[in-house]
Amino acid sequence: MIKNKHILIGVSGSIAAYKIPLLVRLLKKSGAEVKVVLTPSAKDFVTPVTLSTLSENPVYSDFVLNDEGEWSNHVDLALWADLILIAPASANTLAKMEQGICDNLLLAIYLSAKSPIAIAPAMDLDMYKHETTQQHLKKLSHRGHLIIPVNSGFLASGLEGEGRMAEPQEIYHFIESYFSENLPFNGLKALVTAGPTHEAIDPVRFIGNHSSGKMGIALAIALSEKGAEVTLVKGPMALDVYQLNHDYNINVIDVVSSDEMFIEVIKYWETSDIAIMAAAVADYKPKNIAQEKIKKLETDFTLALVKTKDILKSMGETKKLNQYLVGFALETENELANAKSKLNRKNLDAIVLNSMKDEGAGFGFDTNKVTIINKDTTKVNLPLLTKSETAKEIVNYISQQFFKK
Repeated sequence: MIKNKHILIGVSGSIAAYKIPLLVRLLKKSGAEVKVVLTPSAKDFVTPVTLSTLSENPVYSDFVLNDEGEWSNHVDLALWADLILIAPASANTLAKMEQGICDNLLLAIYLSAKSPIAIAPAMDLDMYKHETTQQHLKKLSHRGHLIIPVNSGFLASGLEGEGRMAEPQEIYHFIESYFSENLPFNGLKALVTAGPTHEAIDPVRFIGNHSSGKMGIALAIALSEKGAEVTLVKGPMALDVYQLNHDYNINVIDVVSSDEMFIEVIKYWETSDIAIMAAAVADYKPKNIAQEKIKKLETDFTLALVKTKDILKSMGETKKLNQYLVGFALETENELANAKSKLNRKNLDAIVLNSMKDEGAGFGFDTNKVTIINKDTTKVNLPLLTKSETAKEIVNYISQQFFKK
């Protein structure tokens, strides 16, 4: 949601400026492009070197950059931004913004802006409560500017009350929410499965497969970037999924067996709008699980297997008219016919076909080559792409089809 967005932060003279380096770091970790502009008095509270290092961009403060007359083009900076955030916004800067006074680079950028403006006020209690300040905030709000609420607490003056600038994490989530509001899946819930399942034979052995979970993780991220509230039910995998919850706010649920995956999927399916079942769930499991490690015998060993619960079929049987269900089919022969059969038998809206015959596709690769087949049997053939690119194409396709239902 924030990735690749251009965010310009204008810092005015306030002790709360010490919070801005952390905000810059949070935005950069999410993939945003960040530029920072300081008012002359802001440099008394936070250094350009710190902000330049964290933003990986020059920090702007003066109209003229050097003795050769090179200047900071306030118009170019204003047009570059997808969002301009004034944080902290002091009482002085708020007054100048409201009155259209232009006596520093930040205010020149503000008056040239075409992008939305967000304001995070920061000042002492009496200044914040003053009728003039409240009128300035009200008028700026009426202009369509986004006002980030102040916090209440201990202030630099020693007073306690309203006027504290919102914390970096709060401002970050405010920006994240702003960008998500216009995303196609905003307000929708999505369910994704990923990875293999392990079906225990005894305490140390299991039946499994070579699924890495990369495709499912890429799909969960792609859905999140479209604004969906994503739950990922994943089987055992070696991939580090810390970023999924931390950077994308994806609800990650770990399972091991197909039975565990069935329980979690059915629990979340009822309230989901979209589900993409990318996990490679075992079709069979041992009929009986040995309580102790099975010893190697002199004779052949026969393992009795039974079918696992058909998660996808169960979902298709309970699918509501407003739900969109996507399955995966990994085939080695009669690929198209088998995928279409699975699509119909399990009451899917679409199915994603993988062929093991395609080089660079299937388990373990960072790339994939798939065909998306719709319920009316029309199909979209995608070229060999990275799994991240493939996931985005699949999610874009779902976005087009979901709103036609």
